[in-house]
Amino acid sequence: MSHQLAFDLPAIEALGREDFFVSPANAHAVAMVENWQSWPSRKLALVGPSGAGKTHLAHVWAAQSGAQIVQATALPRLDIPTLAQANVAIEDVPMIAGNAEAEVALFHLHNLALAEGHSILMTAHLPPSRWGLILPDLTSRVEGTANVIVESPDDELLMAVLMKLFSDRQLSPTPDTIPYLTRRIDRSFDMARQVVAALDHAALSQGREVNRKLAGEVLDGVMR
Repeated sequence: MSHQLAFDLPAIEALGREDFFVSPANAHAVAMVENWQSWPSRKLALVGPSGAGKTHLAHVWAAQSGAQIVQATALPRLDIPTLAQANVAIEDVPMIAGNAEAEVALFHLHNLALAEGHSILMTAHLPPSRWGLILPDLTSRVEGTANVIVESPDDELLMAVLMKLFSDRQLSPTPDTIPYLTRRIDRSFDMARQVVAALDHAALSQGREVNRKLAGEVLDGVMR
């Protein structure tokens, strides 16, 4: 079989509210984000596994609230007083655990933003009590933050995520492909991303359509 050159082009990820599928696994998190004006102390920690939709929900909230989204690891390089002049979402906060400079920056951002009457959204894999921060004053503040969990996907949500991942890559799988994948792959958003990326590469390099047969071949390699 002849093989075509496959270029690893980035998927264009749709991050609008209309692109976020609501199921029982994430409905509470979506409701909390959409009712952000009611957050206790004007802050919320959004907790869930990798790929669960935390970044997507952060973008939904930013569009609604005018917030800026920043990575926690970037905080030492940012102008904290300017950043604190509006609502702000800080992604992957546990990544700065033990980084004194970043923790101090987050401490000041937290205090300044709230003092100015703005709101803060933080994302993480684990609840705030397990972030491992070393700055006592920061630890006390984040542990007092309300948190909402984006649960692992049910079948309905996993199918929707797969559809979105294919759409982001401009792929049109045959109708039986997504139900087949939903039955076969682990209940993991990361696995869904990995499988769709592998299918994209295989379809392009082999000049084939994305169908159940190709999915079976790819799964044999990915899940071996």
